[in-house]
Amino acid sequence: MSLYKRGEIYYLDYYVDGKRIRRRIGKSKTLAQKALEARKGDVIRREYKIPLKKEKILFEEFAKIYLDYVKGYKKSARSDGTSLRNMMPYFKGKKLETIHPFAIETFKIKRRKEVKPASVNRELACLKHMFNMAIKWGYAEKNPVREVKLFKENNERLRYLSAEEEDALIEACAPHLRPIVIVALNTGMRKGEIFGLQWKLVDFRNRTIRIEKSKNNESRIIPMNELIFEVLRKQRKLNKKEYIFVNKNGKPYTDVKHSFASALKRAGIRDFRFHDLRHTFASNLVMSGADIVTVKELLGHKSIKMTMRYSHLSQQHKKEIVERLTKKGGKKYGHNMVTINEL
Repeated sequence: MSLYKRGEIYYLDYYVDGKRIRRRIGKSKTLAQKALEARKGDVIRREYKIPLKKEKILFEEFAKIYLDYVKGYKKSARSDGTSLRNMMPYFKGKKLETIHPFAIETFKIKRRKEVKPASVNRELACLKHMFNMAIKWGYAEKNPVREVKLFKENNERLRYLSAEEEDALIEACAPHLRPIVIVALNTGMRKGEIFGLQWKLVDFRNRTIRIEKSKNNESRIIPMNELIFEVLRKQRKLNKKEYIFVNKNGKPYTDVKHSFASALKRAGIRDFRFHDLRHTFASNLVMSGADIVTVKELLGHKSIKMTMRYSHLSQQHKKEIVERLTKKGGKKYGHNMVTINEL
């Protein structure tokens, strides 16, 4: 049984019943050594049938071990760090094994007074995964989060721009922000996908953009319309670096919160977030006649259920088209049309 390092990542290398196993640990040497000791302990306990004794550890101590681990592989490592910092006032100083469902329910209720239900649920999901790892590593016997119900979330918010608002927003954008907003409106890409977009993922010949690392860890291909083709072609002349959208220091953007807020203010648009540009893209697709499955594939949704929130727009648009026939018929046949009351 041994420990080795490849690049920045530590791995365990050992055999179980003649089968070789290599397990990725993460970037932390301390965690890797603990994992090695734990695995050796597992082998000894199995050989001599020694009952497993859980190691007592404080919440904040295990939180550090957990974060070192997730930094090596979990995309949400950064948000997990934020979640655990928010939990510290409630659980710091407590032994991991003493945190029971009631304590977590208390945290949930108090935290709800500070943030939205969805935010509390994300923090509980982080805590649940942390306890799962604690069980796996011998620091806990049960996961108390499993007995705590999540808040019901309202994810039906669907704010999208009208054609007039789109024009006003683009006009109000600062030069560095305008191509980013145009790409968001015409591709439906998430903010992280746009900021992580590299030139190697853009195929000008076939006019496509390849998303390699989506939220669901699935790749997808997005076709470029004429506007996106021209915007990226001009952007290419201005920037030859690896990433498409970079700041004045040549580093890829991580956020455009302030410049986007300023553009919204200048355009007179209220109650709108950057993510709503994605909603606008999807809404425009549906109202132009695109089927839900196509919209799902372009957005990169894992489930059609997420995409179905836009389906009512299709019905609404169909109704508007039918209403046009009424106006057309009125002009063609005159206004002495028979009403229902006259039948």
